[in-house]
Amino acid sequence: MKPFKFKEFIIHQDKAAMKIGTDAVLLGAWCSVDFYPDSILDVGSGTGVIALMLAQRTDAMTIDAVELDENAYEQSVENFEQSDWGDRLFCYHASFQEFAKEMHEEQEVYDLIVANPPFYTADFLSEDASRNKARFTNTSLSFEALVKGASKILSETGVFSVVIPFEEENNFIKLAKTYKFSVHRVCRVRGNANSELKRSLLEFSFQTKGLVEEELIIEKERHQYTDAYIDLTKDFYLKM
Repeated sequence: MKPFKFKEFIIHQDKAAMKIGTDAVLLGAWCSVDFYPDSILDVGSGTGVIALMLAQRTDAMTIDAVELDENAYEQSVENFEQSDWGDRLFCYHASFQEFAKEMHEEQEVYDLIVANPPFYTADFLSEDASRNKARFTNTSLSFEALVKGASKILSETGVFSVVIPFEEENNFIKLAKTYKFSVHRVCRVRGNANSELKRSLLEFSFQTKGLVEEELIIEKERHQYTDAYIDLTKDFYLKM
């Protein structure tokens, strides 16, 4: 498995079950950083790509990641150490539930929490246990556990950002409300103009703000990207 080269960092992905995908790059490029977060947490880091994108986009002094799968954890650590921002990046080997509980007890909070959570249901389970753990809500981190944990360790003025399947959007927003989160940005993603909505990028906070909704189309035709997608990802992808 060849490393994936971005403009300012390289991702080795031979150990991680989940390889570089569009979802992670979309979230890493789209989530708000214009409020200058000083501490960032990437939940379920996989290869570490989102944390690395946020290291490139911000001056945050603390960029932590938490990863349960041992191989993915090792991969994140390796990718962090080989980047230009190794001194700001740290990965914890733990479940998010354990991590959030411990941080909450220590009264530690983050200004920005991002997650590209596992989301396929049991119908799709594969033979590969570590891939299942990365992909499926019923084997590791449920949406409820994610939202509950984030609600405990997000700062009062912080932002919580996720990418999920479009069909889960309403349920996720309802769930987040029960933990006092208010949705204030939504971006719905289509592969092309004729395809169905596939993903929802959602941003929450404890503050009540107006809702900004947008739609993003990735391709005009195969490998011909829209201006909006190029504009979003051009700081990262080599060929944009």
